[in-house]
Amino acid sequence: MNRITEEEVQRDLETPDTIRVRFGIEFIEADLADATIAMSMPMSGLRNPFSGAPAVGLLAILVDAAGGMSNHYRRRSDQWTVTTELTLELSPAEWADVEKPVLARARPLGPVGGTTLSLCTLSSGGSVIGAGAVRSYFIPAEGRRVERPADASRGSTRQLSELMAVDVDSCGDGTSVLRQRVDPCLNNEIGIMHGGVAAAGLELTASAAINADQPGDPLRTASLRVNFLRPFIAGHNSRYVGTPLRIGRTSAVSDARAIGDDDKVAITARLTAYR
Repeated sequence: MNRITEEEVQRDLETPDTIRVRFGIEFIEADLADATIAMSMPMSGLRNPFSGAPAVGLLAILVDAAGGMSNHYRRRSDQWTVTTELTLELSPAEWADVEKPVLARARPLGPVGGTTLSLCTLSSGGSVIGAGAVRSYFIPAEGRRVERPADASRGSTRQLSELMAVDVDSCGDGTSVLRQRVDPCLNNEIGIMHGGVAAAGLELTASAAINADQPGDPLRTASLRVNFLRPFIAGHNSRYVGTPLRIGRTSAVSDARAIGDDDKVAITARLTAYR
């Protein structure tokens, strides 16, 4: 396999600088030869706009950034990588209001084939709180770059609705709906919504769907499994829709869909939660 240079590595198709700046993601260390990387992201004060609970789904952005970069390190110089699957596994007992940044350490799993897979460990304050995985496939490097306007939100807000450019539409009658506004700074290098941001939107709505009008302690996300079906293009009609499959006394399962401006389902997710 042709090795890539450090300069090429700095241009990551999936998670461009605008995403890292918007969400405060920082590089800690990286090893190109081993395709390992460590990144951190602040989570303090970020809340699910439906429930006010800690916005667990934002960890998908960090997992996609770190795991996607590990996969990115393993590509040939004439290739780019695009996420096709993302998983997030959390220990609800360990998850609360995280005051310290979450650290993600990603490494490759197995050889490179038609796809490449990375695993990611998540910790905060020295305690492991979860793990994630990112599978990427390869596309030809076309040498194009999306022009982006200055980020008006850079450093000016920690409100989740502004960071993600989302608005609560409805929650009740068996569904929760979150509108995704157009924000070029949330797109990847080929002009579609960043996969981690979309996965976060899916978690927010799937969690809201199972916690709406539920008495007692909330059901906390334990696992999220995301499949990327087609490009997710934000526009007037783009939205996330969450629907419960089963709500029990101590556990629940829900599905969520990211629907693009063309009204086609672009991404799907299944969430499992526990009390």
